[in-house]
Amino acid sequence: MKKTTLILGLLIAAVSLSACNKSAENTTAKESGPSASSTAAASPATEAVAENPLGKKVYGSTCSMCHAANVAGAPKPGDKADWAPRIQQGMDVLYKHAIEGFTGAKGQMPPRGGAASLSDDEVKAGVDFMVNQSR
Repeated sequence: MKKTTLILGLLIAAVSLSACNKSAENTTAKESGPSASSTAAASPATEAVAENPLGKKVYGSTCSMCHAANVAGAPKPGDKADWAPRIQQGMDVLYKHAIEGFTGAKGQMPPRGGAASLSDDEVKAGVDFMVNQSR
């Protein structure tokens, strides 16, 4: 019982701190105006990921089921060593493998990540999202 209470208390504290931090960020942004926040430099990787909301959505709803857990050899986004040889093949090859499916030495990729309803553009956006995190 004490362990559960402690865990619950820590969870509540973490959520509260997170909310306070977001509130402080919003207040700072409002006080400093849009020009100050727009001049803050973001890294190229952050910008690329931020500019790909469709890819993030596709990754979260489909790709992550295998890629986040390295199922069937699926490279985890951000694992530069695992992604490098794949990226070197070129984006056209990555798109083709993601759309049509692929069986290679390190694993398998089902067509469209097993989500037959995804369009080519949605699959490509998901690939772009993962590649941008892995460069």
